[in-house]
Amino acid sequence: MKNKYSNEIASQGATSRYANILLDYWFKRTFGREISKRLMILVLREIIPEVDIQDITYTNKEHPNPFPDDHGVVFDIECKSSDGTRFIVEMQLAEQHYLVERALFYSTFSIQEQLLKGNSEYSFMPVYFIALMDFVTHPEDPEEFFYKYDLREISSGELMTDRVHYYFLELPKIRSISESSTNLEKFCYAMHNMTVLKSRPREMQAEIFELLFNSAEIANFTPEEKVKYEHDMTTERDRRNQLAFSYDKGVEEGIERGIAKGRKEGREEGRNQERENVLNKMKALGLPQETIDAIMKQDDLG
Repeated sequence: MKNKYSNEIASQGATSRYANILLDYWFKRTFGREISKRLMILVLREIIPEVDIQDITYTNKEHPNPFPDDHGVVFDIECKSSDGTRFIVEMQLAEQHYLVERALFYSTFSIQEQLLKGNSEYSFMPVYFIALMDFVTHPEDPEEFFYKYDLREISSGELMTDRVHYYFLELPKIRSISESSTNLEKFCYAMHNMTVLKSRPREMQAEIFELLFNSAEIANFTPEEKVKYEHDMTTERDRRNQLAFSYDKGVEEGIERGIAKGRKEGREEGRNQERENVLNKMKALGLPQETIDAIMKQDDLG
């Protein structure tokens, strides 16, 4: 039985020209290094054109977790612009519970960090949480891939604050591109399809794509990176095969349980119908209720 996991495995091999940069380490390598700063700036400009981003500083670090016994929180990419605006960029490979709630939780770290520096007036620079998602959360809306949220009054839509923003991009929604596609649409398409592309599409000639494809090309990796990538892809293929097996096994067991439950319910329904027919016949014969109850009780015990 084929499913969404096993269908993807074949396209993730090391024979691809370009690496799977959606995976944690390779996503950070592509966008989170000093050498990648120009690419990250161009991506942020496409996602948040209303913000004038001239330069960024990476601030990746482990944040203390307020929950006891939990590990510290480390974002995929964390940076700030020259004016202090904060950006948290997370790559999400699989759908999960409480994704939005986790985004809210994560944004508080950048807010608290600013306030803990001694600003008693609760004034902080804007925080943007950006999630690149390799799955779809709005299947009922196939044409829209970019969802933006902020804090507003429910009835009037009045903006409560312009300091906190949440952006979610559903990469698989961009199924094809053309010359008229926006750079953001082309970027989402490239990210989702990188491992199956044989070369950089002619529609992607802007600087952002030159940097993106050069970084993702396996031939440009160091020997050590090539070894690590091969190891990571072997691990990833094993993980996806395990998911595929679990998925198929779960489906098969679910079908078996459904069939067994259906048979049981069918037998119970037939028995109940038979009891109802016998009960109606005894009543039609005018038998006393005590006699009917005794007969039905004896039938239950039998």
